Amino acid sequence: METSINISGTNGKAPLSTSSKAFAVAVQHPRRGVKKGIAIGDFIIRLCAMAATMGAAITVGLADQSLPFFTQFLRFQAKYDDIPSLVFFMVANAIVTGYLVLSLPFSVICIIRPLATTPRLLLVIFDAAMAGLTMAAGSASASIIYLAHNGNPNTNWLPFCQQFGDFCQAVSGAVVGSLIAGTLLLFLLILSAFALKRS
Repeated sequence: METSINISGTNGKAPLSTSSKAFAVAVQHPRRGVKKGIAIGDFIIRLCAMAATMGAAITVGLADQSLPFFTQFLRFQAKYDDIPSLVFFMVANAIVTGYLVLSLPFSVICIIRPLATTPRLLLVIFDAAMAGLTMAAGSASASIIYLAHNGNPNTNWLPFCQQFGDFCQAVSGAVVGSLIAGTLLLFLLILSAFALKRS
């Protein structure tokens, strides 16, 4: 006794079973959840880095101290624009702050569409550039602040933070904030690389 099986309408291909579809969905959902968690963490860290760079730029821009010299009409004054490294520091942190503000919509897109790779790749490229800029500005200013605190006896550079203590304290705090922002940007690169690796 022979039994014939009609497979018309399937074009000779066995249909995908519902169990296979369920397995595919089960595999895809954990990956989507991990990527969404990474994207949310990226957004929060981006906000923290933006606050750090904005605070650093504003602090240096407002740092100003004057000392009287013999009379009240003749004063010594310390401002950020007296030192080129601090000018570069303020401009660099302002640029990074602007970039971080513009990058927030892309970070939101990564939260809404965790599996999208194009916005994540763009963020990786520009995050790397901004991390380098932040670290360069912070390192250059840190060397100047070190000389301001300690001087250099070999070249007869005297420390002036003994006289301009408030100015040096404000700038030192801004440099620390900028270096923290640079570290956060490097951490963003690690998160983005991890997210792209799991694509």
